[in-house]
Amino acid sequence: MTVPPPRSAPGPQPAGAGPCRTWRPPGPVDVPLTLGVLCRGPGDPAYRTAPDGAVWRASRTPAGPGTVRIAARPAEGVVEAQAWGPGAAWLLDRLPDLLGAADDPSGFAPDPRHRLLHDAHRRHPGLRLGRTGLVMESLVPAVLEQKVTVVEAHRGWRLLLQWFGTPAPGPAAAPGSPVARMRVAPAARDWAAVPSWEWHRAGVDARRAAAVVRAARLAPRLEEASAMGPAEAVARLTTVAGIGVWTAAETLQRSNGDPDAVSVGDLHLPNTVGWVLAGRHRTDDAGMLELLEPYLGHRHRACRLVRLCGARPPRRAPRFAPRDFRAV
Repeated sequence: MTVPPPRSAPGPQPAGAGPCRTWRPPGPVDVPLTLGVLCRGPGDPAYRTAPDGAVWRASRTPAGPGTVRIAARPAEGVVEAQAWGPGAAWLLDRLPDLLGAADDPSGFAPDPRHRLLHDAHRRHPGLRLGRTGLVMESLVPAVLEQKVTVVEAHRGWRLLLQWFGTPAPGPAAAPGSPVARMRVAPAARDWAAVPSWEWHRAGVDARRAAAVVRAARLAPRLEEASAMGPAEAVARLTTVAGIGVWTAAETLQRSNGDPDAVSVGDLHLPNTVGWVLAGRHRTDDAGMLELLEPYLGHRHRACRLVRLCGARPPRRAPRFAPRDFRAV
């Protein structure tokens, strides 16, 4: 579809106001559900959901730091966005992509035998797979999530942004504005310059820290993956030591909106897919891929919906206990 350029809000704007854009999506879009995959935990300094349902995101764009507020107006069938900072125009220009304008779910049809998946698909018609166009923004937190609990990874991401990120641009003084607590992730050169003891203080072990630093030093080449096809993009990312197929998939699901990128190597996903689609208590990666074969081309979409089912296989072992690398 042809996307119109961002348009500024007409008339005088209040102090601190940024440019606005109103976009009419071609179909239903659930803004919090579509963008929720970009949030790295309830304390993510780069992501906030306001009481009115609006989503606030702080990003480091090619044009500089920017903050965008996105809210749906269902009665009018439009999405309204306002942005601040040097990256404001860049964020508004890419609003449709972020909300899945390029996502085509028409070829996805749940197998009637997969009742839970079918019901999730019916209950969430506004789920879209959006693309940020920013590789490092998704790659760094994906590396932090390697082989640790979600709690550990989210804590490390939160602390590193608080210490080395920059304040998010926006109406920080406005009543109820979440921007005062938001941070923009460090630039690639700043990720590469984080001292080893600060990684340790954030609870990130040397292996993951080294992978982030290596990726940061190759950031311009890795960012090119946002315009590549799936196979070429995976090949580009996995040339960096410490970035495997799981990390590449988790990154490209967000940066490229890849509907078929499966997180092979995930600790929980195979069991969840196996339970929802086949009632299996235990499933390995090979079994997961076999079950997802009917959804080739949309396997990530199927996995998103599987997670939304809320069904999990019964636990047969204790939870994986978080480790505090700061005590090592």
